Amino acid sequence: MSTQETAPAATPVAWDHPAVQELCTEQQAELRGRYDDDGGAEPNLPAEEMLVTLLVHVDGQPVATGSLRDASTYGTGSGEIKRMYVRAPYRGRGLSRLVLTALEAAATARGMRRLILETGVLQPEAIGLYRSAGYTPIPRYGPYVHEADSLCFERALLTVP
Repeated sequence: MSTQETAPAATPVAWDHPAVQELCTEQQAELRGRYDDDGGAEPNLPAEEMLVTLLVHVDGQPVATGSLRDASTYGTGSGEIKRMYVRAPYRGRGLSRLVLTALEAAATARGMRRLILETGVLQPEAIGLYRSAGYTPIPRYGPYVHEADSLCFERALLTVP
């Protein structure tokens, strides 16, 4: 990185930001290719459920995103990680961990004590990220209960008294 470049940052944006929606469309297309299906259990997410959406730019290009959703229906103080995605040419640079860490911080700032998420058996990169970040397997929940290819995880968040 030259002295003029800045380190990527995860910037809060609206869920319906055009770059976020473009990245989410790419993510869903990639998942359809991996799983040979029509979009999974939750192809469309309501904007009003997204508490925080982050966007990462590299050299002025939007390359990564992720969102935090209210998941209190799965337990008081719960949030859910949604639509984590990094464009293929930018993978392996720590951008997914950057987004995940920022979403965890946002959840903690909102008083959440637990994060849950769903990924799939054909996404070893995501599984590795979540396991290395301290997420542990849980039974499939909500719309994923009957999705055989789904893997669900949770992580307790440290709360500041």
